[in-house]
Amino acid sequence: MPRSTFCRSADHALDRRAFLGAGAGAALAANMTALNALAAPDVNGALKKAQKRVILLWLAGGASQLETWDPKPGASTGGPFRSIQTDVPGLRISELMPKMATRIGKTTAVIRGLNTKNGDHGSGAKVMMRGRRDESGLRYPDLGAVVAREMARADSKVPDYVTFYTQTEGRSFAPGDSGFLGARFAPMELTTNNYPEFIKKLDGITDLDHQERGELRELVGKTFEKGRSSETMNSHNEAYQRVRGIMASEKLFDVTQEPEKVRARYGKTQFAEQALIARRLVEAGVPFVRVARAWWDSHGQNFETHQEMVPELDHVMATLLDDLGERGLLDDVMVVTLAEFGRTPGINASLGRDHFASAWSCTISGAGVKRGAVYGKSDALGNKVVAEEMDAGSLFATIYTALGLDPNKNYHVGSRPIPLVNPGIEPVKALVK
Repeated sequence: MPRSTFCRSADHALDRRAFLGAGAGAALAANMTALNALAAPDVNGALKKAQKRVILLWLAGGASQLETWDPKPGASTGGPFRSIQTDVPGLRISELMPKMATRIGKTTAVIRGLNTKNGDHGSGAKVMMRGRRDESGLRYPDLGAVVAREMARADSKVPDYVTFYTQTEGRSFAPGDSGFLGARFAPMELTTNNYPEFIKKLDGITDLDHQERGELRELVGKTFEKGRSSETMNSHNEAYQRVRGIMASEKLFDVTQEPEKVRARYGKTQFAEQALIARRLVEAGVPFVRVARAWWDSHGQNFETHQEMVPELDHVMATLLDDLGERGLLDDVMVVTLAEFGRTPGINASLGRDHFASAWSCTISGAGVKRGAVYGKSDALGNKVVAEEMDAGSLFATIYTALGLDPNKNYHVGSRPIPLVNPGIEPVKALVK
């Protein structure tokens, strides 16, 4: 990328330093992540209908609302693309999304009034993964960890929380984080390919060896536990106890298990294949899957970037929603499209759009939301929200409510009660069935 078009935020500098220093610990980190996120058994039909699950399509770097859900054709900020009518009267979206234009009324709520006040990649991503800022000495769990905590089964043989982020740019800005919920609900992070590298038993270790090593670890652990008690220790023990169960779920990550016509329907891009794996995982009972698509940070050549990436998003999102609907899963699986922020209405000298968190868009589809609902309105140029503004907290309260969770439910850190969203924040009822 030409120097003049590169984002010079401190977050990018941190990302490069993190990348350079990551090699030595990568294998160990991936191994521990795989152990930390393990869950377990096959979900029967009745449970599938009762358990809500979430797929988050994470548009890393910040997709432009003006080239997706909130176009401004003809305005000085509008850019070259037209808007098209959707199946919802009065709702027009970018011409780059013709497939979703015919599906919004049957699947999706569009939110056009996000004002999240944070235009930094790293801290903005944390806010949009958690719904609030961390406190000094207290790390909040992200959306994936909360959904895993609320929806996972104790005896499950599938992961609780899986995240795909296989591009390198921006990866360190938005890692999955279980915060104070501990290792039991930490994510299985796939960063090199679509298959968990450490899910298989090594060829040189027999099944008996593996079982005996687990028994030895348990024996040593019980010896260590005598006279001690802590939530952290209990969380790690729960994660380790489920290792053998997770190893049995490896075929869920193998897209060759799908018929060729299904694979062709999604497409052979990495994003498409990961969305298909996400469908396989939630169908098997995984509560939360994040699929990251990078890199939308279009400080230069914004229109070329979005002309390439938005049609892919349109196709993958439409195919995923169709597939979930045909399988009878759309009432129980929520699909969220979200990023750390949007992009400026103003077009810079490099024909790019910069970071913008004052009036941007996201969508929620499927479980628990009013399909075809549109909430929020930006002004004629897209510079500010003029009606139905939402912040990160109210977005998360709405998501939790649509999933059947009480956003005022308390967790406890020591004796301190901590609700799922900060006190006083309410869901937007106009978006919830």
